[in-house]
Amino acid sequence: MADWEKRDNTTIWHPFSPLEGSMPHLPVISAEGPWLITTGGRKILDAVSSWWVNLHGHSHPVIAKAIARQAAKLEHVMFAGFTHEPAIQLAESLLRILPDNQSRIFYSDNGSTSVEVAVKLAFQYWYNQGEKRNQVIALDGAYHGDTFGAMSVGERSIFTQPFFPFLFEVDFIPFPSRDAEEASWKKFTALIDSGNVASFIFEPIVQGAAGMRMYRPEFLDRLIQYAQANDVLCIADEVMTGFGRLGRLFASDFLENKPDLICLSKGLTGGALPLGATSISAHIVKTFQTSDLKKAFLHGHSYTANPMACAAANASLELLEKEECQKNISRITQNHERFVRQLTGHAKIRDVRSMGTIMALEFHTDADSSYISELRNKLYPFFMERNILLRPLGNLIYLIPPYIMTDGQLSEIYQAIEDFLALDY
Repeated sequence: MADWEKRDNTTIWHPFSPLEGSMPHLPVISAEGPWLITTGGRKILDAVSSWWVNLHGHSHPVIAKAIARQAAKLEHVMFAGFTHEPAIQLAESLLRILPDNQSRIFYSDNGSTSVEVAVKLAFQYWYNQGEKRNQVIALDGAYHGDTFGAMSVGERSIFTQPFFPFLFEVDFIPFPSRDAEEASWKKFTALIDSGNVASFIFEPIVQGAAGMRMYRPEFLDRLIQYAQANDVLCIADEVMTGFGRLGRLFASDFLENKPDLICLSKGLTGGALPLGATSISAHIVKTFQTSDLKKAFLHGHSYTANPMACAAANASLELLEKEECQKNISRITQNHERFVRQLTGHAKIRDVRSMGTIMALEFHTDADSSYISELRNKLYPFFMERNILLRPLGNLIYLIPPYIMTDGQLSEIYQAIEDFLALDY
């Protein structure tokens, strides 16, 4: 293990971590079900699905076999001028379960790129029609990824501060918490009424990196309805909320008014391989249906629609739609709801909330909730010492477990949270 640590420290630059002063990066040699297994056989309960990607547990045999079969037949082929059955099957399956206004699937390789595709398509939609619209509306607190377009439509924060001069301008409306809905609505409608808005992008119902902040689907429906009534394209970033995380297949399933573009990644392959997808509604597709190369969407990635990733996604979707998986989603949802009721009103808790398989808990601190809160330096090691992976967002912890996590394992996590609350921290 010491040798791994030395080799890692001299060769690798890890994400979201300072180069000095970080805790050692644990060497994981295998994973199974909800467990990460390090050298020496230590087992760590993965309560955050390894950055929200793992749906069915690690090293799931159905997904592993699908990847192996595909790797032995076709590992990759360029997706310009060629196609393959796994990509076709996946597109058909996605369009079957996505809102019925969706018409085509454009593949990329991660969540940030699925957002880039959506934002570029929205701009080019107007360009192809000879209409100049260059405004974008987003929500305060938004996080849509780390590429430049995705950063531009995200909140100006510690994540993006060095790049502020290089990001295109976006109009942010107040995050629509219950007490801010009116302010959010007033700014939103005023911007729409300007007539220059190309698109409205949002994380539907739950903002992930902002601290699993939740808002009413009824209010989001109202925003979408007003936007679409004024010909503004609506982009749902379902990278985190898709594939059952909120209790339904997609957060958009809670809405009467459906988005024009939907961004997908993370759970798309069950966490096995990187893959992104952007679904596009029929009326957007229509503006690109021409042989004029100047109106084509000239965008792509070397690993677009990688066959092995598509095979993993097809296997993951089959598992997701099984009755057993849907029951597990309901079971986790009910467990979270019970624990939220138990903790509501606790003196050390600023807020505790859940929706579907996501639960978030904000601890009281002397300052407002913040990603750089020093409490994160107590929270992370406390749970890791108990072999539970909960990666704090400052003074906030969240659970977003794989769907195979048992009631007993959830109870173990809940008990560890109660043990932390009992400390004089």
